[in-house]
Amino acid sequence: MKNLPLGIQDLSKLRERNAIYVDKTQLIHQLVTTGTSCFLSRPRRFGKSLLVSTLKELFEGNKILFKDLWIEQNWDWNQTSPVIHISFAEWDFQTEGLSAAISKALHSIAQAKSITLTEKTVKMQFRELLYAVHKQAGEVVLLIDEYDKPIVHYLEDNYMKQAIANRKILKTFYSILKDAGKILRFVFITGISKFTKVSIFSDLNHLTDLTLNKKYAALTGYTQQELEFYFDDYLQIIENEFNMSRKALLTQLKRWYDGYTWDGKTHVYNPFGVLSFLENREFRNYWFSTGTPTFLLEQMKKHGDFLIKNTKVSSTFFEKYDLENIDITLLLFQTGYLTIQKKNPLTGEHWLDFPNKEVHDSLYEFLVTKLTHRSQNPHSGMTMEDLKYAFETKSLPRVKVIINAYLAELPSEVFKHSSEGLYHGLVHIIFKYLGMFIQSEVHSAHGRADAVVQTDTDVFIFEFKFKETADAALQQIRDTGYANKYRASGKSLTGIGVNFSDQKRIIEDWKTEIL
Repeated sequence: MKNLPLGIQDLSKLRERNAIYVDKTQLIHQLVTTGTSCFLSRPRRFGKSLLVSTLKELFEGNKILFKDLWIEQNWDWNQTSPVIHISFAEWDFQTEGLSAAISKALHSIAQAKSITLTEKTVKMQFRELLYAVHKQAGEVVLLIDEYDKPIVHYLEDNYMKQAIANRKILKTFYSILKDAGKILRFVFITGISKFTKVSIFSDLNHLTDLTLNKKYAALTGYTQQELEFYFDDYLQIIENEFNMSRKALLTQLKRWYDGYTWDGKTHVYNPFGVLSFLENREFRNYWFSTGTPTFLLEQMKKHGDFLIKNTKVSSTFFEKYDLENIDITLLLFQTGYLTIQKKNPLTGEHWLDFPNKEVHDSLYEFLVTKLTHRSQNPHSGMTMEDLKYAFETKSLPRVKVIINAYLAELPSEVFKHSSEGLYHGLVHIIFKYLGMFIQSEVHSAHGRADAVVQTDTDVFIFEFKFKETADAALQQIRDTGYANKYRASGKSLTGIGVNFSDQKRIIEDWKTEIL
């Protein structure tokens, strides 16, 4: 049995340790033979660094590392190229400062290639290195991994000035590539976000963005076929250990770690989640816990937007990567908390939603615990059962009490930009966190219900108002016929009109009606 490649981002280490390599080399061959300058955006821990390492070994002609892989018999191993491999994830820019860290790294690369750099600025040092390597060994392959790390690292409001300052440095650094095309054989750049005002996107008109390209939708991550083929031995062991059928095991794996797609059709598993599960043999949060998204919470609080839901966006939405005006939904997509659910190729419309259970559950839990400033809510277990019991027994006054208890725990800064959408989002988060079956902004023939909660016997239809009345909310439920789509279910239907107080920051008015 081969070892699991958990945490291995270097191809040579992976092969030396007899670890499983999910063979992507046919796609890689297509990439390097049809493109010249490419950019790929993927969330963290999604295989970007291993992909860059594979490209490095390929161009340097290290054939032994590709033994038994598709590309071994489909590549001219005599045609090697010098490679400059830059990984911002490996640089200590937080301590040294970005310019100093870049300069130190460039000198280190130059030294390894017996080159002495004499220029003073990082821009000119980069140019000097590129041309010296070209003069030494021919057309250069440039691989830049996590190009945006010095920006993404500082996305919290308190550090946004540093993010903008680093963007300026990177713009100058990358600007040298505009006129270096004639000495470059292949350029490949990875990152999480495609930030505007960085010269690799504004100056390099020939840079091809592969992020949403259907040809490369499976370039990182594991497809269903790859999961079942490469990890069959591990799946068999876990089947026996869990006393679970292969079908049942795959169903749970898909529910927890699958669901990412960048073309609306090709679904891939989060590789870190899958490998962590196969290693630990326990279904739980792995990927989410490796990077706490504090900056997301900061941006949500800033904009008063906590309603995370199935969202329709246009194709131009994916080009709005502006630090000065961050879009929360776009940020959630970039960082892997939302993915493309489906798309309409004729209109360019895309629908974004959570990829899987791990991300869905973990993000809601994170939001509630962080918003209430508690590392762990001591009442969460009791409250979960309380809320479920309240809905199941139609104890709707108790539901109101529980919601108000959570709202009362929220710090005042959360309510800085009070609006109906803010309260709607907060209630949605609370219900989700407490394990309720809830849908937000459910469409009907005449409009959208703010929230619908279902039990085995009942459907509760919520309409939220802000600084109005619960009567107005109930009237809207009546006028729009929100309940009609549920009448065939045979369940009891109840409308709940809710009005939030701007001053008290809780539910002030609450009325119910059998529909």
